[in-house]
Amino acid sequence: MAAERLVVVGGDAAGMSAASQARRLRKPGELEITAFERGHFTSYSACGIPYWVGGDVDGPEALIARTAEEHRARDIDLRMRTEVTELDLDRGRVRVRELDNGGRESWAGFDQLVLATGARPRRPGLPGIDAPGVHGVQTLDDGQALLDTLDAASGRRAVVVGAGYIGVEMAEALIRRGYAVTVLEQSAQPMSTLDPDMGALVHEAMCDMGIETVCGTTVTGVLTDTEGRARAVTTGDAEYPADVVVLGMGVRPETTLAAAAGLPLGESGGLLTDLAMRVRGQEHVWAGGDCVEVLDLVSGHTRHIALGTHANKHGQVIGANVGGGYAVFPGVVGTAVSKVCDLEIARTGLLERHARAAGLRFVTATVEATNRAGYYPGARPMHVKMLAELRTGRLLGAQIVGREGAGKRVDIAAVALTAGMTVEQMTALDLGYAPPFSPVWDPVLVAARKAVGAVRAAGA
Repeated sequence: MAAERLVVVGGDAAGMSAASQARRLRKPGELEITAFERGHFTSYSACGIPYWVGGDVDGPEALIARTAEEHRARDIDLRMRTEVTELDLDRGRVRVRELDNGGRESWAGFDQLVLATGARPRRPGLPGIDAPGVHGVQTLDDGQALLDTLDAASGRRAVVVGAGYIGVEMAEALIRRGYAVTVLEQSAQPMSTLDPDMGALVHEAMCDMGIETVCGTTVTGVLTDTEGRARAVTTGDAEYPADVVVLGMGVRPETTLAAAAGLPLGESGGLLTDLAMRVRGQEHVWAGGDCVEVLDLVSGHTRHIALGTHANKHGQVIGANVGGGYAVFPGVVGTAVSKVCDLEIARTGLLERHARAAGLRFVTATVEATNRAGYYPGARPMHVKMLAELRTGRLLGAQIVGREGAGKRVDIAAVALTAGMTVEQMTALDLGYAPPFSPVWDPVLVAARKAVGAVRAAGA
């Protein structure tokens, strides 16, 4: 009997996790695995690029979890610098082009297909946006290109467009490299993944760190010098000199191939799958990673959340199912954590606008506390905000901004959200306590207590 053929499109977290898990479960004689990756690297941490640029970690080798050679040694035919250009689902084949071999094209057949095409950076069609000196930060190749520009730049002025996770992380990286940094953000506050009142805390802290942060402004273009290189970024009423420009405006699902093949997409353009990560309406097509939408366990709607944690889990689920086992990916609560210099920023669950869009009625509670006992050396302020559903008191979301020890506290709320706990139930959580780590009442529990009071007052 001929071996079943598995084709994987995309050689990073979701794709290679799927391939590796399927290989663990099925022998080469039972399952042939071919993976196509158009880039130069495989199985790497894109999340680590800002820390490589900032000098915290060596790279790019330090960011690679498993090389192409290591995958091949495990009987996975990984073909680098090979781009899939077409999906022929009726005939069970994909068209591929070898990028380093004169563009030679061929077809590869499959019995099972995994789409792990990732996401692409948002890059608006503005004048000068493609000029030398303007960089996205999505792949290790992008990171190396940015470092080359930073090393060659004659000046030390940087403009970061966008103040989301990548934007604030890149602002820190550039500060560490001795650049004067200006961050331009279209929203009213940085970190639109927070509510505006919490984003205002981030804004204030960034300015205190010497990062010029201009919000409520729209970039209109990039000016270039006589050699065609970026020299400034323009907005409607100002011009910001720049020796390097970094784009941090978020990403969208890379589903061009899927759309052309008629596969189902959600509101954000991500592929829609069932809980087993099988593409809806398809028996032998699977998808995972940044190209899919997943179920939000709090709102009940699908969302696009581009995170490596999800991508690796998706791959494990797909690999288990292709390998003859059974696994599901139940969904997410939207947990994320980041930092800019020593300020930690975290969120999980719904923001106010998400809750309203889901038709939920809610109350909010915000507290200022300290990351450890107030009398213990090094105690620093932190702010915690919670959203709770009216009447039921069900936790809907939490946001945290503070210094050391603040960010990972969001995991308490993430577990509570996953368990469907109320804020009143949270107040009884048995959390670890010692003065170096927390006040007697942890800030998360203080916020939960305040949220309980808000729920009761609203129902009175």
